[in-house]
Amino acid sequence: MKQIKHELSYPGATVDDVVAMISDPAFRERVADHQGVVRKKVSVDGEVPAKTISVELVHGTDRVPSFARKFVGDEIPIVQVEKWSTDTAASVEVTIPGKPGEMVGEARIEQRGDAVVETYDLAVKVKIPLVGGKIEDLIAGLLVKAFKAENKVGIKWLEGDRG
Repeated sequence: MKQIKHELSYPGATVDDVVAMISDPAFRERVADHQGVVRKKVSVDGEVPAKTISVELVHGTDRVPSFARKFVGDEIPIVQVEKWSTDTAASVEVTIPGKPGEMVGEARIEQRGDAVVETYDLAVKVKIPLVGGKIEDLIAGLLVKAFKAENKVGIKWLEGDRG
């Protein structure tokens, strides 16, 4: 199992700004576009604070090592479901449909000085003998890249760049 803890910092923002941003399907779609996904589907169900955000992204495997490609195929679909019990705390589950692995953990949003920090804390587990650890590393790397893309797009979004 591999543990991922990643922080996304939004300088000059408020918690309400970040909650509104991550709850906006247009923002989630823009993050997906920034990552260059093959396909995407975003849904936000319910209202703040108790809402469910589902993001389905399909990544190509052109940059995936050959050892992993035989396990994941030509595309890597990733489904991230965030169940927000309050406007600042969620359980997070990330799956790769049809593959023996899971990522579970939590997300939190908090004000730290003049910035808002969104923290993801996830455990990645892939149940494939011999290569599971390598695939966990690969998936963890994809998630970290996705978090960095979300942070980059989010900073611009909060500055008013929504195009």
